[in-house]
Amino acid sequence: MKLPISWLNDFVEIDLPLDELAKLMTMIGLEVEEIQLVGMAMPEMERHEFKFTGLSWDRDKIVVAQIDEVMPHPNAERLVLCRLQDGEREHTVLTGAPNLYEYKGIGPLPKPIKVAYAREGARLYDGHADGLQITTLKRTKIRGVESYSMVCSEKELGISEEHDGIILLDENAPTGMALVDYMGDAVFTISILPNMIRNASVLGVAREIAAKTGYPLRVPQKSLDWNGAPVKDCISIEITNPKLNPRFTVGLIRGVKAQPSPYWVQRRLRLAGMRPINSVVDATNYVMLEVDQPLHAFDYDVLLKRAGGKTPKIITRQASANEKLKTLDGADRTLNEFTIMVTDTAGSLSLAGVMGGEESEVTPETSNVLLEAATWDFISTRRTMQAQRLSSEAGYRYSRGLHPDQAIEGLTRGLECMCLWSGGQIAAGIVDEYPQKQVDPEVTLTPADVKRLLGIDLDVQAMAKLLTPLGFTCRVEGDSLVAKTPPFRVDIGEGVIGKADVMEEIARMYGFDNIPSTRMADPLPPQRDNPTLEFEERLRDILVGLGLQEIYTYRLTDPTREARLYPQGAAPQVEYTRLLNPIAAERSVMRRSLLAPVLEILERNIRLRQHLAFFEIGPVFIPKAGEDLPEEPVRLAIAMSGLRSLPAWDTPQTQTADFYDLKGIFEGLFKSLHLDNVSYEPVEDRPSYHPGKCALVKAGEVEIGIFGEMHPLV
Repeated sequence: MKLPISWLNDFVEIDLPLDELAKLMTMIGLEVEEIQLVGMAMPEMERHEFKFTGLSWDRDKIVVAQIDEVMPHPNAERLVLCRLQDGEREHTVLTGAPNLYEYKGIGPLPKPIKVAYAREGARLYDGHADGLQITTLKRTKIRGVESYSMVCSEKELGISEEHDGIILLDENAPTGMALVDYMGDAVFTISILPNMIRNASVLGVAREIAAKTGYPLRVPQKSLDWNGAPVKDCISIEITNPKLNPRFTVGLIRGVKAQPSPYWVQRRLRLAGMRPINSVVDATNYVMLEVDQPLHAFDYDVLLKRAGGKTPKIITRQASANEKLKTLDGADRTLNEFTIMVTDTAGSLSLAGVMGGEESEVTPETSNVLLEAATWDFISTRRTMQAQRLSSEAGYRYSRGLHPDQAIEGLTRGLECMCLWSGGQIAAGIVDEYPQKQVDPEVTLTPADVKRLLGIDLDVQAMAKLLTPLGFTCRVEGDSLVAKTPPFRVDIGEGVIGKADVMEEIARMYGFDNIPSTRMADPLPPQRDNPTLEFEERLRDILVGLGLQEIYTYRLTDPTREARLYPQGAAPQVEYTRLLNPIAAERSVMRRSLLAPVLEILERNIRLRQHLAFFEIGPVFIPKAGEDLPEEPVRLAIAMSGLRSLPAWDTPQTQTADFYDLKGIFEGLFKSLHLDNVSYEPVEDRPSYHPGKCALVKAGEVEIGIFGEMHPLV
């Protein structure tokens, strides 16, 4: 996750240096992998604990300026001359930015264009070079006109890879201000753990920092004007399976105009790793990054047309067999029956929680937008993403679990942003279907629990003081603390698991580095023998002592690999335990034989060594009729090949290992295991081996086959 610190400051005012903030975030579970400077100065330290990249902007050489007139270049059609004011004096600046062509030759502009201006000597990235190459502005002549400064693109300032046009700042940008003071930033790359998906947003990270530092958390107040015709008369919702879709909410905004978003919005989206599209789509992405609630915008007029002019009805259900949908990425997808769909009476509209459909998408001609904020079953969302090989920012969040109570907050914030940036009128009210209410767990802790598990002394008031800033509702009952999970978290369990989860929150806020090292005080659990494991380990020790080398092979294989044990066409037809989602075609079933993979290893290595002697102890997987899981008997396989021993100075020639060498290994094994009742019987007819020296060894109830010549590997 990429997080601009300027965005974070909207929610919590931070006065810590960048490296101290990064350390604080890492210690509370938000590991900072990298800090990208976008104009801000590098911290003055001899040694940095975190990785810093990016470009710092010189305060005196890179400033906000205004273009008052765009004039033609006398000797080049694709270049223009800009009459520019940088707060000190007027300059004539040469540029080839295509987004200034529309202003060329019209005379003084009615409104100045605010731009990022770099004076002579400024250090920037080369906007036309591959990668990020720093260059210094020098005075030169281009097509007969002297050039010593430039107006900048985003790539030249290190904001993004965009370099086709210059940055057009918002109208309120103050001319002459150092650009770093106006829009300097630093972007934190944070590793979000699966159980901390609540922090995959600006608000989530701000909440954690505010809880740890004590700084006040500022949540923007929404001031929506709900003066449009009621939305309840324009749409209805039907949820067929509340377990898969606990909540579905929609709002409606009429008369929007899809246009470029304000530049500060576009800049934040790019710094966060998303591409700006238009003011309607940008609002959904912006809110998702800000409050962690994915949104989806439908063209309401398309829904109205599909409903034949009647009131559209949104239906959430599982896909039918072989149902198809063309998604926003242009792909025609055949859906699985476990996939959750958003549909209407005419058919499919979107893959719930993953990606919308192409037919109802918002276009530049869209004027009425139906905005959706919902909650989906995270397991079904994950299965859909995997089956369709499709990932999205929304799917990333939904597949890890979101709280249904976030839907309303995300929806109202999305309507507000869409109205501010695209115009329009918000319909009165929200249609909210919430058939399966989320029950937030309550966890009871005592100071003794904290002492036992964390080794620190905290009374119930101190515990409540640590948990309350995180959103927990705490109450004291005697010598116990009852903490209720906040309505934006789904990672807190119940019972023993819930106690461990809340204990982790106490440890994070107390500070992992403040927890003392203590000796274990609890009694050790009773020691119980594991005869099966102990016997396997004893076998390993004996076989290694007899000169064999242990190997481990894949438990996943393919039937054709095991068929190589038999002459061509003689392999028996047997059932395998098959994987629904194999990692590769050659690893699609669970092995039935331990000998086949051991011989493959022998085959690969025989050209490298003159003497090989391998063994493996491991399970094979035999399907059981009528049961989902197979039997897993443990097998031992031994394979030898090459010389009996490696040649030395006193024994230049050695004989090739044969049947009797392998028989000797087993005799040593039986002797070490104190097995006396061992017999050897000749075997003549085995379809998987050439005629040769073969024996069937019987040791009690155990039968072992020893074969001197193998086909076809050795």
